[in-house]
Amino acid sequence: MHLSKATFTLSAPDIRRLPADSGIEVAFAGRSNAGKSSALNTLTNQRGLARTSKTPGRTQLINIFEIAENKRLVDLPGYGFAKVPMEMKKKWQKALGEYLEKRECLKGLVILMDIRHPLKDLDMDLIQWAVDGELPVLALLTKSDKLSQGKVSGQVLAVRKELAALNADIKVQAFSSLKRTGSEQADKVICDWFQDENLQALSELGEAPLIEE
Repeated sequence: MHLSKATFTLSAPDIRRLPADSGIEVAFAGRSNAGKSSALNTLTNQRGLARTSKTPGRTQLINIFEIAENKRLVDLPGYGFAKVPMEMKKKWQKALGEYLEKRECLKGLVILMDIRHPLKDLDMDLIQWAVDGELPVLALLTKSDKLSQGKVSGQVLAVRKELAALNADIKVQAFSSLKRTGSEQADKVICDWFQDENLQALSELGEAPLIEE
């Protein structure tokens, strides 16, 4: 599984215009200024795959990227940007909520948070939703290049400690699109999610995967 094979498929304002609800999807969510698009570009090694903007709140649609047959990365609308008109904000929130609640093929959630301001209320709401739905979470603490190594370590430990109280499948990783910090670790987690689903499907079919000694 190589995330670098990702290709843009489509943009949709709501789940009714998405591909059939089958296969496996891993979604990326985060506040409008968390660096979500930059992270997607870094993880796929494609500078222009996801559109980036200096203006937070530009990701207004659900964007789909296919990495293999029936395996997709999903860029969800950003949330929490105060300067967005209320009517537009309501549309984004509805699209985000519908996707998270109804998309059966969603198998993993990557939540991006600025390492300097992690675990805001909306972030915690999203994490709690994932925990309630027994969905694995990868929390990427973005823009780690903005802090010293000591402060980065401190923030990672603090976030891990707080999320450990939820007793759920949550991994926390410092990340920098600029320096590619954490990209290898994040890539492994995401690819493992896809692989776990493959093994589960084989098990349901009664087929044991071949394991090399």
